Amino acid sequence: MSFVDEVYSLYRDQLNDDEDDAVAIVLSILEEQSREHVLKLIEQMSDDEVVQMMGVYLVEMLKMKMIQDGKIPPFRAVPSSSHIH
Repeated sequence: MSFVDEVYSLYRDQLNDDEDDAVAIVLSILEEQSREHVLKLIEQMSDDEVVQMMGVYLVEMLKMKMIQDGKIPPFRAVPSSSHIH
């Protein structure tokens, strides 16, 4: 079972129709993890999962930069980069 499957199984009932629920859960989980543990999780991912993860990360970081530069309007509060890094 992948880490995503485990997280979904644990929090399925807390996830509603608002993506903010997922963001809150993920940020909470990540705050509890060490760098070493996160790297172990990444090592267990398939090549496709790693590329997909990097793709999502890059898109979100580019959107944050574009919001900061006023190129696109902020539609909702963007998580602070300190929580993402």
